[in-house]
Amino acid sequence: MKIVVLDGYTENPGDLSWEGLEALGEVKVYDRISYAESPAIAEAIGDADIAITNKTPISKATIDKCPNLKMIAVLATGYNVIDYTYAKEKGIPVANVPTYGTQIVGQYAVGLLLEICSHFQHHSDTVFEGKWENNIDWCYWDFPMIELYGKTAGIIGLGRIGQSSARILKAIGMNVIAYDSFQSDAGRELAEYKDLDSVLAESDVIFLHCPLFPETEGIINKDTIAKMKDGVILINNSRGQLVVEQDLADALNSGKVYAAGLDVVSTEPIKGDNPLLKAKNCLITPHISWAAQAARQRIMDITVDNVKAFIDGAPVNVVNK
Repeated sequence: MKIVVLDGYTENPGDLSWEGLEALGEVKVYDRISYAESPAIAEAIGDADIAITNKTPISKATIDKCPNLKMIAVLATGYNVIDYTYAKEKGIPVANVPTYGTQIVGQYAVGLLLEICSHFQHHSDTVFEGKWENNIDWCYWDFPMIELYGKTAGIIGLGRIGQSSARILKAIGMNVIAYDSFQSDAGRELAEYKDLDSVLAESDVIFLHCPLFPETEGIINKDTIAKMKDGVILINNSRGQLVVEQDLADALNSGKVYAAGLDVVSTEPIKGDNPLLKAKNCLITPHISWAAQAARQRIMDITVDNVKAFIDGAPVNVVNK
C-alpha cells in the first residue's frame, strides 16, 4: 500500500512521528506541495493508493490524474479543500478527524477574549521597556480593563467546540446563550438556545463556532452587525469565510464592534490587502488554535486509525458516504 502525505509540516514539524503510518505501507511525506490548484499535486500523489492532506486541495482534475487513488484522509476536521462529492462518485472515501481539537480550540477562543479584555502581552512589554519602573503611580493601564463576570456570551454553533467554550465561559461567571440549527440536551445544560437575532442583539461577546456551509458563509456582515450591541466583541477561530471582512473592518473602525479576536481569515496565509490588517482593535493570530502538540498527536493517531480501518475494509470517519 502506497501512502503519500501532501503537506505534513504543519502537522509534524519534527516533534511527532510518522511511524504509525509507516507500519501500514510505503510512506512518502512532503512538507508542502501547493495550497492552490496545481499539476504538482497530482504528480506528488502519483500511483499512491492513499493521499493524506491537510490544506493541499484535491480537485476533480487531480483525482482524474491519479487512477490508483483509493482513499483520501484529511489531517483536520474540515474537508472543503477536497472535491469529496466527485471522490464519492469515483468510489473514493474521504475520512477526516472529527474530534481532536475540542478542548484546545475552545481554550484558544476564550484566550483570545481574555487578551482583548486585559491586554496581557502589551502591558508585559511595557514593563520590560521600563514604563513601570519610571511610572509616577504604582500601577497603570493603557486600555480599558474589561470584567467578563455577569456579561452575556453568545455562541453561534453549539457543537463540541462551542460547548467546550461554554464550559469555560460559565466558569468565568458569564451568562451563555447560543444559536444552533441542531439543538441537543448537552447544549441545553450549558446554554440557553435562542434564535439568531436574539443572540446577536443580547450578546456582549459573540463566538463563532459553526462550520462553513453555504448558509453560514458571511453570517457576520453589515446587516447582522447592525443587530449587535454597540461595543460588542467578536471571536472567530472557526472559519474566516464566516465573516465579510470589509464589513467587520468598517464596524471596528467605527466602534460599533469594540474588538475582534481572530485566528482565521478568508484567505490563508493572509493577504497584505486584507482590510482587517488596518482595522482598529483587531487581534489576528495565524490559524494556530489547533496546534498544541497534544492535539496534533491526536490528529496523527486518528488518521492512522482511519487509514488502518480502510485497509481492513471497514472505513471510519467517512464524510462522503
